[in-house]
Order: sequence, then structure tokens, then C-alpha cells
Amino acid sequence: MTTALPKVRLSAVISARNEEDRIAACLEKLRFADEIVVLLDRCTDNTRAVVARFTDHVVEGGWAMEGERRNTAIAACSGDWILEVDADEHVPEALAQEIRDVIETTTHDWHEIPVDNYIGERLVRHGWGASYGKAAYPGLFRKGVKQWGAQRVHPSLKWSGAKGAMLKTPINHYVDRDVTDMLKRLDSYSSARARDLRDAGIRGNLLNDTRRLVSRFFKCYVRRKGYREGAYGLLIALFAGLYPMISTIKSRVDEN
Repeated sequence: MTTALPKVRLSAVISARNEEDRIAACLEKLRFADEIVVLLDRCTDNTRAVVARFTDHVVEGGWAMEGERRNTAIAACSGDWILEVDADEHVPEALAQEIRDVIETTTHDWHEIPVDNYIGERLVRHGWGASYGKAAYPGLFRKGVKQWGAQRVHPSLKWSGAKGAMLKTPINHYVDRDVTDMLKRLDSYSSARARDLRDAGIRGNLLNDTRRLVSRFFKCYVRRKGYREGAYGLLIALFAGLYPMISTIKSRVDEN
């Protein structure tokens, strides 16, 4: 008689702050997971009540560093595999099935997931990258192999396992509602990065940042074909290029 192998358990985890208006749509798409874990970071809105409709596995507190917040959320998961998503991301049914298939069969320890980015209702496929958007991210991994670094924005990653092939089905990422949201995100990212620079004692180099503005713009607009997205592609490339320079300037003045 053949003994059936135990089912591989999957935890889906979200770190959120004041996401009452969109976290329900995200959580609804995660019901295929064996466990949903939500970390609430200094929430002052109704997010806690919304989350309670989907899971009672909630971690609450306050974290200054994005890396520390994400590590705390991951540590609260009990599954063999972890799917890390953000509140503005939706897992389509085809991706959910692919994730289940992968964790049951893979011999590797982590996999990247491709991303379809939306601005409002428009799918913007091209131009993302250079710290201002993601075309893919390492969101599916075995418990214990992923460790975030101690930064406020775009924290570094440390891996202890082997990387597998990228999944085929993209996750839907509703990254910005409109151009105003894009500007707000640039402001938020650069302010957080400025604090990281100051904490690390890094003064930055505006001449080097000027070179990076040009190289990042070219990378996003030309090499990653942002030009195919019209005005959105132009803004993505411009903001990706400006991000290091604005961060350096903010780190030098007493604004943050």
C-alpha cells in the first residue's frame, strides 16, 4: 500500500498600513492558500475590521523599517511555502493554480512571479524597473530562505536557497490610481530613501546621480520599451531617473 505524501502547506502573507479601501479585494483572491497572515502596521483606519472577515491570523504593531516589518510578517507564517503579496495585488485563478502546482513539484527554494502593472484601469506592460516599479518579484519561497534587509524602502534581500524558474502567470498589481498617485509614490519613496542614506552616513553624489538619471531613463524608456506606453512610459522613466537625485537632495536638507 502506497502512503500518500503530506500536502504541502501554503501561507499567503500581506503587510499593510491603512488599506481599508482595497485589502478586501486582495484577500478575496488568496482563499486558495492554507493560511492567510496579515501584518497591520500602525493602522488608524478600518483595515483591522476588513481583515477579520478573512482571517484571524493578524499581527499588529509599528515598524519603521520595511525590511523589519516584512520579516516579522514572514516569521508569523506556519506554511512550508510562503506567498508574499501587497494589498494592491490580486492573484488571478490561473496563477493560484500554477503556484499550487509549483510548490508540489519544484526542487528549488524560491521563484519569481511576473507582474502586470496597472495605472488606474490601464495595463502598463513596459518601462518598469530601476527602483520605480517591478516587472517581476521573488514572491514565492520556502519558509526560512528569504531575509529582508534593514531599510525603509526597497530593502535588500538575502537568500539561503536555490532559485527556480520564473512562474508563467503574472500577478495583477494595481500600483497607482493616476498620475497624482505616481507623484505621491515618488515623494514617499525618496523621503524614505533619504532617511536610509542619513542613517547609513552616506552623503550621496549629485554628479553621479545626474549620470544615473540619464542611464535609468534610457534603461526604462528605451531598453525596457517604456516609449510604447505613451505619457505613462515617459513618466515612469523620468521618475525612475529622478529618484536617486531627489533622495540625495532630501538627505542633505532638514525636511524629513
